[in-house]
This record gives sequence, C-alpha cells and structure tokens, in this order.
Amino acid sequence: MQKHIKPRCCSVIEWSVGVVFFVLIVGQGLGLAADNPFTLQSGRIGTAPTLDGVVDEKEWEGAGRVSGFVQFTPNHGEPSPFPTTVWFGYDDDSVYIAFRCVDPEPHRISAAVTTRDGGVDNDDSVGFILDTFDDDHTGYFFLTNLLGTQHDGRLADNGRSDDDRWDARWQSVATRTDDGWSAEFAIPFSVLKFRDGEDKVWGVNFVRWVPRSLEVSTWAGPVEAVSRVSQAGSVTGLSLPKIQTKRWGFIPYALGTVNAEGESNFELGGTVRYRASSTLFAEATINPDFAIIEADVERVNLSRFELSVPEKRPFFMEGNEKFSQRIRQFYSRRIGEIPWGAKATGTVGRTDYVVLTAQSDPEARGGDVGLQGNDATYTVGRVQQGVFGSSNVGLLLANRRYGDENTGSVGVDSTLFFSDTLGMTAQFLRVHGGENDGGLAWFVRPAFDSATTHFHVRYTNLDEGIKDAFNTVGFMRDDNRREFDTNFSHTFWFEDKTVENIEGSVNYNRYWGQDSVLRSYETDAEVSVQFASKWFAEIEYEDGFERFEKDFWNQITTVEAGYDTRAGRALSVGVGDGVNFDSDLRLYTAEARFRFSDSWNASYELTRLILNPDPDDETTWIHVLSSDYYFTNDLFVKLFLQTNSAISKENVQALFVWRFKPPFGSLQVAYQRGTSELGEESTQDDTLFTKLSWVF
Repeated sequence: MQKHIKPRCCSVIEWSVGVVFFVLIVGQGLGLAADNPFTLQSGRIGTAPTLDGVVDEKEWEGAGRVSGFVQFTPNHGEPSPFPTTVWFGYDDDSVYIAFRCVDPEPHRISAAVTTRDGGVDNDDSVGFILDTFDDDHTGYFFLTNLLGTQHDGRLADNGRSDDDRWDARWQSVATRTDDGWSAEFAIPFSVLKFRDGEDKVWGVNFVRWVPRSLEVSTWAGPVEAVSRVSQAGSVTGLSLPKIQTKRWGFIPYALGTVNAEGESNFELGGTVRYRASSTLFAEATINPDFAIIEADVERVNLSRFELSVPEKRPFFMEGNEKFSQRIRQFYSRRIGEIPWGAKATGTVGRTDYVVLTAQSDPEARGGDVGLQGNDATYTVGRVQQGVFGSSNVGLLLANRRYGDENTGSVGVDSTLFFSDTLGMTAQFLRVHGGENDGGLAWFVRPAFDSATTHFHVRYTNLDEGIKDAFNTVGFMRDDNRREFDTNFSHTFWFEDKTVENIEGSVNYNRYWGQDSVLRSYETDAEVSVQFASKWFAEIEYEDGFERFEKDFWNQITTVEAGYDTRAGRALSVGVGDGVNFDSDLRLYTAEARFRFSDSWNASYELTRLILNPDPDDETTWIHVLSSDYYFTNDLFVKLFLQTNSAISKENVQALFVWRFKPPFGSLQVAYQRGTSELGEESTQDDTLFTKLSWVF
C-alpha cells in the first residue's frame, strides 16, 4: 500500500496567488518592447481581388506593400538573395495577402506536398503569422506552396507551442511566372478572433522558404525563431468591422455503416456553433462522428512508459494549443467516444480562456457510449493572462467526475521571456482524488534559445502515487521523481560547397525517487550532417541506467543516411544496435517519399525490431504505406495501410472526400479494416462508411 500524502497546509488559492505574485515581481525586471522598426500601413481594398495567383497591381491598389526579406537560415541576418514582395489589404469580409517571389532559377522551384497540413515548408512556399490581438504571444499561421496546398494553425506562448490540427476555411491560389512564382490568400474575418473597431494594430510577419538552398527568410527580422510572435512586425491603421456573418451555425451529419457480416447502422448527429462577438466562439455537439478519423501510426516503444498519441478528432481541435504544457494536465485522448460535448473559447483584454465539458464511458474502448450509470463527466477550464509583453501566466483545472469521485488536477504555469533569447517556463499543480489526494507536481526550466543554439536546465518534482488520479484527464508517464535534465544543441552553417550544416546535441537526464534512491540516468548524444549534394547522415548514441524490478544498463547506437531531392522525393535507411532491458537489440528502419505528379504522392516506412531474448514477444515488422491523390483541393482520395506483426495488426483505410460550396458541406466514403488506435490488435471487420455533412 502506497503511503497516503496529506494535503498541504496552503490551499490552491493561496499558492496560485503566490505564484502569480512571484511572476509579477519578476516581471518588473522585464524590459518593455522597443518601437517596432517593421511597420506596414494597412490599406483598404475597394473590390476584392480575383484569386487566381496572378498579382495584378491594379487589383491590389490601395493595399500596403513591403519587401526586403532577411535570412533566418542559412546566413542569419543577411539579406535574402531571392527578392520577395508582399501586399496586405482588407475589406469588410476578409484579409487579402499576395506574394510575388522572384527566383533566378525558376525551373528549380519545387512543389510536391498536396496533403493539407502536410508540411508545405518542405517545398518552395510562403506564409505569414497574424497576431490579431497584438499581444506578442498568440497568433495564427497560414502557408501555401505553388500547388495551393494549405497549411494553417494556431500559435501560443510566443510561438513556443503551435497546433496545425486547427483548420479553417480560407483560400489560397498560386501560379508560376516568368521570373518565379506568386501566391494570393484570402482569410475571412469569420475564422479569426480579433477586436473590431477603428485604428487597430495587428502583429504580422511574412516568411518564404527556398528548400534547395535551405533558406528561410522573413520580412521582420532577423528573428530567433520563425514562429516568435513578439518579433513580428506590425500592420497599423486597421478599421476592423463587426462580424457581418450570421452568429449561429448548424452542422448536421448523417453516417451509414455496413460491415462484412451484413450488419448495418445509421446515425445522426450535429454541432451547433455560436459566435457572440469577434472574440468569442462557442459550440455544442451531440453524438459527434469520430468514425472516419486518420489512424494512429504504429511506433516502436523501447521504454516502459506510455506513448503520447496526437489528437485528431475535430471537436477537440479549437483551442487545443492552449493545453501545451510539459506536465500535461489535459490529454484529450483520455476521453473516448462522447454522446455530447460543449466548448467555449475567447479573449477578454489580454486574457484567453477555453472551457470544455463532455461525457464519456471511461471503461469503453471505442464501444457504445451513453450507457446510463457508466458515463463520466469531464470538465476542463483554461485561463491564460498575457503579462509584460510576450510573457504569460495561466491557470488550468482538469476534472473527471465518475460516480461520486472527482479526480484530476489544478495548477498554474508560466512562460516568461526576459529577452528575445532568454526565457523560463514553470508549472506548479496539485492532484486531487485517489489514494494520494493532495500530491504535488512542479518544474522550473530556464532556457536560452537563438536561431542556432539551445540550452536549458530543468528540475522537476513529482510526488509518489499521483499518476493514476492525474491520468484520468492528463498525461504523466511516471511519478515518484526528483528529476534533473539539461540539453545543449548548436547548428553550424558553412558557406563552402561540400557541407551545408552540422547539428550537434547532447542531453543528460537523471532522476531519483522521493526516497532519494537513484532510479535512472541517461546520456543522449546526436550529430547530423547535411551535405550540399543533398545527402545527409546522422549518428545517435544513447547510454543509461534504469531501475525497475532489477537494475538495467541500456545502450543503443543508431546510424541513418539518406538522400533528399528537396522536391518531393527522399530515401533514407538506418540501423541500430545495442542492449535494451537485458535483451540484445537490432533495429532497422527505412523511409521513402515519392512524388509521381503534382496531384499524386506516396510514402512508405519500414521498422524491423529484433530482440534476443524476447520474453514479451516484441520482435516485430512494422510497415506503413500512405498515398494521396488530389483531383482538386476539395476532391481527393487517401489510402493508408499499416501492419505490426507483434500484435497481429492489419489496418487499412481508404477515404474519398468531396467538399463542396456554397453552401459548405462534404461527402465522405470510407473503407476501414482493423483497429486504428496505436498498439491495438486488429479486431474490426471490413466496414464501409458513408457520411454527409452540411453547414447551415
């Protein structure tokens, strides 16, 4: 029986106020932001430009215009050799942005990514961040490539955390020109949160990627990170309208399924959305459809701890970037299928908040929901206050009520920026419920981050026996820790014609139990080399000690090499050798990306793990194949196939999607076989899904 941890003498309110007071005192030493030298005067456009990718200066008359980009990489702070001009305009409905990208070798412009949020910055691409509250720590980002592929997301903590799982409806079109390429964007005000009124200021920065020379350049710069919101420029003089679109929206859906046994099912559900103002969104959903969701990719787990899996369900996406914490109090994958849920997100002054509640059966694994007496109610509340320019302090409450028991945590956290390169993150929380009610967890992590260098020192304390109660809503791999961690990494850039860059990193981690008994230490060193010939190589060495039922000394060396055309085709192979928990380990990996045309791409990953001896039958082959074909950006098919021999897994998904507008809606037809969750054996028969949704 684990020892019961008595509640601390101070209440949650007392220590929350204490931490906030400490942040305010420390914040007095933070310098105030200087006048921004990168300022763009906004321009109202009389008639919305035709979005065809061709930048007609007559259509963009009245818009503000900037140029003169500087490099983030490879030559930090130097003028970009690739001239870029950007136009910024708006009307009552949308923000309009256009890029004209000059390239001395236009035949070498690369465009391969067709999948939304598929990493278009690996192509010749352009994008921008918008800090619509001019708060220096939150924002949006939008990118596109020559194919018009869209990549969007939200930024938080001054760009320290981002979430590209947020998707909005906006337009992007690009085209080749005689001297390069150009792109045009239209971002409706209806997808953004902002303060309406006269003479408003937004933060903005424009970015361009040229992959063949590994160049990333920005308008406002040089910056220490492309996503650093506080280093963006400003667009001034905005006269922002009140939202003219309807406040209420309704998205019903109908889903029909039939399996190989001839069993069929029909479901109805829907979501109601309400936009109270330009700063407040709310939505409620009944019987949301989670049936046609991208599968979790199988991974090898060489540790004895749980792996984190990204969220992919639409209901949990809005505001998800606000929950990016080191000690994750809210891990939405803890919540299974839900019969209903509600959420509100908004901004008041410099305060951001997210409130979410949902119901689910914690005993079910993708099965029936809404069983009377078996459901738990999950409630999560997040408040984050901007302080001292780009810094912030936040409060998060996460709770699950199951029967008569409440479990979860409440805590405060802060991200402080003392300068553009020096900052600190910290968190302090109390766990409630379970046998160790009142247990504490906290960490503090000062760090230095520049365009080429990272260094941090972190100390974490996790009380014994708090993990089970915490993990009813959060994600904690382990408890009973007093942990020290430090990392140093640096990238060296070269101007010769042989090596483009060398990146080195060393990380050291050590932790003890609360009884001061050593439980683990590990050193991880890594070096990667990028050659001008587009070949690359990487070597990593891990060596450490683990104490579980006995003492283990683990070590593994992995070597990887490959070739990347930086035009949609790449091939790499790797091999690892070592000892893992008293078993000899051999690991083989291979990865390939193919671009067959502007519309068709595919990727393949192979993992071969061999353990000897293998008491838990973990030796495995993992194959992952995916392919996308786009007839248009709104009409496409996707194929996903994976196998894991260790758990007899065969997972196949084939999806056809047609998005139509106006009015906006979608038709999806999908075939699925096998369980799509990470580490789960295949149990699902051949199943056909048909889903129709409509936006009113």
